[in-house]
Amino acid sequence: MSHIVTVQDAVTAFADWIEPTGAELAAIEAEMPVILADVDLLDAQITTLDRTPSELDDRRIRRARRRALVARVALVNRAAGTSLPGGAA
Repeated sequence: MSHIVTVQDAVTAFADWIEPTGAELAAIEAEMPVILADVDLLDAQITTLDRTPSELDDRRIRRARRRALVARVALVNRAAGTSLPGGAA
């Protein structure tokens, strides 16, 4: 018979008293437009899983893809803009 043993670090890593730092919350907030755009894209794709997509479904998926891409580009541009020292391009 083998015993199941927990590792203390793994158990306490998810304790209630450990909360995200301000930097982690800021990173999540910065990525929120990308997350929401991806959710919209997934929603558009999920609606067409059990049926043949109509022209309206195709347009909805294309618009959702564009919004997701725009959100990702905006996030990358913001990240690139903050990492350049002295405002150099």
